[in-house]
Amino acid sequence: METIAVNFRKALSVVAIFIFAVGYSQSDPKPLEIFAQGGITVNSYDFKSFAPYLNRTDDTVYVVNFWATWCAPCIVELPHFEKLGQAYKDKKVKVLLVSLDSKKNVEKSLIPFIRKKKLQSQYVLLSDPDMNGWIPKVDPDWSGALPATVIYNGSTGQRKFYEQSFTYGQLESEVKSFIQ
Repeated sequence: METIAVNFRKALSVVAIFIFAVGYSQSDPKPLEIFAQGGITVNSYDFKSFAPYLNRTDDTVYVVNFWATWCAPCIVELPHFEKLGQAYKDKKVKVLLVSLDSKKNVEKSLIPFIRKKKLQSQYVLLSDPDMNGWIPKVDPDWSGALPATVIYNGSTGQRKFYEQSFTYGQLESEVKSFIQ
């Protein structure tokens, strides 16, 4: 019976990877690891493989929010990013939710959170233990506190970093200043 359960889990993993590969966007960096559970897939990156998300050069405004399931202010502001993503989805604005949860908590915390909140924005896991090395690459002024957000326009090079929580009005106002 145990062999059947192990084989079933392996088969599910293969199916999840196949489904991911079929739906994988060529414009997104290739993840180092993929977590899949109950129809939710989370792509995991170290900073080197994640960095292209912070440096796109097309005519889109990117809103990259760094958060974690254990961060109360992050959870409070998360619906504002979701609302913004839906409101501006036809206006070349893309929201990326970057979880800084631990890899060991993906299946017990992150995936259940994504399912419960029915997140519609793109989300990824940034799992790189060398925080002192990559945090200043996101922004030299970032202390490492959460929540934190980078908003940038890929074609104009306009970029701003925010180490703060947002209301929807504040977030929308900042994004509007990036739209040409």
